[in-house]
Amino acid sequence: MISPLELAANTVMTASIILAGRNSVHTWWSGVIACLLFGLLFYDARLYADVALQGFFVVTSLLGWWQWLWGNRGEELPVSRSGPRAIRLAVFIGLAVTVAYGAVLHIYTDAYAPFVDSAVLAFSVIAQMLLMRRRLETWAFWLLVNSLAVPLYASRELYLTAGLYAAYWINALIAWHYWRREMLAW
Repeated sequence: MISPLELAANTVMTASIILAGRNSVHTWWSGVIACLLFGLLFYDARLYADVALQGFFVVTSLLGWWQWLWGNRGEELPVSRSGPRAIRLAVFIGLAVTVAYGAVLHIYTDAYAPFVDSAVLAFSVIAQMLLMRRRLETWAFWLLVNSLAVPLYASRELYLTAGLYAAYWINALIAWHYWRREMLAW
């Protein structure tokens, strides 16, 4: 059964993700609200890495909001690309954090699926950092995160959340194309 909290968190998050895909600055304030709701939901589901991730998202959403509006020397930040070296480093760091944090959760908590949960956390952080800088590659990382999150959330009977993350996977593909077009037009 879908709880009112799960419904509310997913409704607000869906709006925020669609706004991100459309390159709208309103993604940030709506994301703050959604992350607070998801933090509560994931705490109840014992997905502690996801709880920590929601706290991170609240802080970075506030920073991203500022960055998009004034991060280009007082001007709006354009969509751009990251270099291949930066992406390789991000993948390496994401894998290292997944293993380290997953081990901590496995040893010291009753976390469910600590390594998958940690991978969602690690690569979401990377995707969020790229999103904050309006980097096109954010969408490749969101595709990875959503691919991991769908079965994880379904396994905890968060079926609405899992279903919406499947829809977010499609949104990430569409957003990647949309942002690429915007980047080329800039």
